[in-house]
Amino acid sequence: MARKHVEEVRSREGEPELAVRLGREELLIRNRYQVASMLNDFLIGLWFLLGSIAFLWQAWQEAGVWLFILGSAQLLVRPLIRLSHRFHLKSVPPGRWEM
Repeated sequence: MARKHVEEVRSREGEPELAVRLGREELLIRNRYQVASMLNDFLIGLWFLLGSIAFLWQAWQEAGVWLFILGSAQLLVRPLIRLSHRFHLKSVPPGRWEM
């Protein structure tokens, strides 16, 4: 069985990357915030599509309403992802932050 290993590395431009190693293979996620934002947008679209389909049948309308509520709540996550990207905290080595 392949061992999983996850670490944060820096790209040539100094941007943080997430490296996931599975045996000899390595998956690099270049910008975690962009990936999180795209995944969030995909899920929002999925919830609204499934909610719309559920409204085609009377028995599934309540489930459709809950899917719309879930998609609407997830719309609030979008600006939180952008804010966390803007305000990403980095560790400062000792001695560099002292006055």
